[in-house]
Amino acid sequence: MRDIANTWHAEAWNGWEGLHWAENPRRYNSIMFGFDDALFDAAAIAEHDHVLDVGCGTGQPTLRAARQARGGHALGVDISAPMLERARADAAGQGVANVAFEQGDAQVHPFPGGAFDVAISRGGVMFFDDPVAAFANIRHALRPGGRLTFMGPRPGGQDGEYARATAALSPLMRGPSPAARGMMSMVDPDRIHEVLGEAGFAGTSVTGVEAMMDYGRDAADAADFILSTGPVRHNLRDTDPAVVESTRAALRAGLRPYETAEGVRVRGSVWLVKATRS
Repeated sequence: MRDIANTWHAEAWNGWEGLHWAENPRRYNSIMFGFDDALFDAAAIAEHDHVLDVGCGTGQPTLRAARQARGGHALGVDISAPMLERARADAAGQGVANVAFEQGDAQVHPFPGGAFDVAISRGGVMFFDDPVAAFANIRHALRPGGRLTFMGPRPGGQDGEYARATAALSPLMRGPSPAARGMMSMVDPDRIHEVLGEAGFAGTSVTGVEAMMDYGRDAADAADFILSTGPVRHNLRDTDPAVVESTRAALRAGLRPYETAEGVRVRGSVWLVKATRS
């Protein structure tokens, strides 16, 4: 990467957390897959569109965008080299030719001006140190009238299914892991409107979307995976092994009511945001 503004996240997503995502794309994609149709319906990608996927991770949405824009092109940009390596391998393995992946910090990446019809992101735009500058840079990449569509966290509260299912973890979660730092910076709809307005976007809408999130084949599998994720692993790093194991057992019990024939399904919610380059 030539230009980096978010050095903290560059280090984190190129470290053990980014590697965990790169090694487990199926698991992470399964959690978010239920939201994809809403994202792509809102993005309305046409056959000849040029699409920018910001914070593309291991590239599953980028590849779907490329297939939808079969007469155009899709570019995925992410700060994580391990995740991009996985994305490129999957693109080659699936024979998707109208796609490319670049390592970059979208806040300062030298995007060509007006080169894209639509920019999308499935949860990759909430980590910026300066979100106004970042979205202004994304706006620069869009043609006049170009569309921005992204998803971001929506607080579920203590009564949400995930909070209830993972209540055993709550006393141990003292703070975000390095890669999760700033993840909740864009959860207030008023803040979303403010940032996008200052960045030069118009017609912003923020809508809640619910979907079922797949955490694993059964409660034991789901508990093991949740305990391996960055935020949890970071918070449990100095915890007594006996406490970890008792937490694992309690987590399995919390997840068991969400077991189905298709796996552990927990209802989640995100913000779906749409805006237009003015």
